[in-house]
Amino acid sequence: MTAATVSPPRLLPRRSPTGIARLAAVCRLHAVSWPLLLVAPAAILAVTFAINLTVFALVGSEGETHGTGAVLALYGFVVAFYTQAMTQTYPFALGLSVTRRQFFAATTVVAVVQSIAFAAALQALSVIEAATDGWGVRMRMFGVLRYVTDSPVLQSITLFASMLLTTAIAMLLGAVYQRWRTPGFLIAGIGTIAVLGLAAVVVTWAQWWPAVGSWFVDAPRWLVFVGVPLAAAVAAIATTWSVIRRATT
Repeated sequence: MTAATVSPPRLLPRRSPTGIARLAAVCRLHAVSWPLLLVAPAAILAVTFAINLTVFALVGSEGETHGTGAVLALYGFVVAFYTQAMTQTYPFALGLSVTRRQFFAATTVVAVVQSIAFAAALQALSVIEAATDGWGVRMRMFGVLRYVTDSPVLQSITLFASMLLTTAIAMLLGAVYQRWRTPGFLIAGIGTIAVLGLAAVVVTWAQWWPAVGSWFVDAPRWLVFVGVPLAAAVAAIATTWSVIRRATT
């Protein structure tokens, strides 16, 4: 007589009827930690909002609008989440027989959906903020883009583009670390600083700063706030794939 064996529960099905079903199953690897996806960013916004609201209520408005960049804390969460996804969830997924292509595709889908959700939430809070005259203390935390455009559509798409770009950069950082570890990560960081510094030196030497400033001022708003960030995000995501496809665990 042989003893019966009990198989551990599987997070992913052995077989999926379609590629879409398999993709959805891999997306669950990120969605399993739903408190991190939903509760953590909501808590970050709530805490930063409460702090800023209290400060501005104590200071008093005196007819002026108080701007704050506290909403950037949400972008910091995105960086931490997707860097962790590429450095920790990635090797775990490969251990579940998930291919590199499947994990990358699923992570990209989650990033796009989450960027849409966060952009929609921020825009909704911006509308409420405007309707309540800055939450009663003339505070502008969620509607920072109202400084540059009055179009709700452009504001919403810009929020999505900026969030996706932040996510793409975080994915790339995680992929670089996963493939080359700390030495490669440091070299990539130093190289990026060197390239940006060299570009600044060249622009200064050629006295191109007025032209650069004029371009940002005169170019269409959609190109500056949507086109450029989305193009950079696509480039970062493509680079992430070229790096992670050869990364080991």
